[in-house]
Amino acid sequence: MKSDLPKVLFPVCGRPMIHFVLDSLTKAGFNEKVVVVGHRADDVKGALALRKDPLAFVVQREQLGTGHAVMQCREQLADHDGPVIVVAGDSPLLQPSSLEKLLTYFESNQPALLLGTLLKTDPTGLGRIVRSADGAFTGIVEHCDATEDQRKIREVNMSTYLFHGPDLLWALDKLGNNNSQGEYYLTDCAALLHQAGRKVEAIPVLETCEALSINDQSELAMVDEKMRQMGYEVASA
Repeated sequence: MKSDLPKVLFPVCGRPMIHFVLDSLTKAGFNEKVVVVGHRADDVKGALALRKDPLAFVVQREQLGTGHAVMQCREQLADHDGPVIVVAGDSPLLQPSSLEKLLTYFESNQPALLLGTLLKTDPTGLGRIVRSADGAFTGIVEHCDATEDQRKIREVNMSTYLFHGPDLLWALDKLGNNNSQGEYYLTDCAALLHQAGRKVEAIPVLETCEALSINDQSELAMVDEKMRQMGYEVASA
């Protein structure tokens, strides 16, 4: 983003983008929210200080991957026996309706992990959802590791995870960092749970707009324009 400002504080429609993520979670019925902060943590906390919904904060002092970020929440998750959703703070187009569909499916089928996925016309660069011949989830393969046939798969992982709390803690305890980056990846929890015979499912309920990512200033401007076109309320200066 060519800035020292934490990405989640960059504005879309006049508000730090993380507000839209938290709004969507609240609208979908997730009332207990934990925000993992790291770089310029006090600035992120300050930007959220006036929100009416209660928030808890945990600090990730070292940035050692998405799985490591969730590991910092063990205390908050210790006594929770229900669903735990994990989403990224830089996804302001996250839709409450998608989260509601995930939660409804989760409550009916009780998997250890349910992934919210997307069917993308051009899935280049994204992790593919691999299924067996009968359609059952078997794994996630990253684009760089995918075979030619796997790269034709249009269903992609969009980092929207709904875990059963105890299964999440079980997987976090077994998560390793034996990779080129030396980081703990939350995506590896899917493989750990599946290999242990625990139910992992994926359903393509995310909308096309939720595929829009923000990794640079041009994508930020594109998402801002898209949200205005979709009728999001624009905060006054």
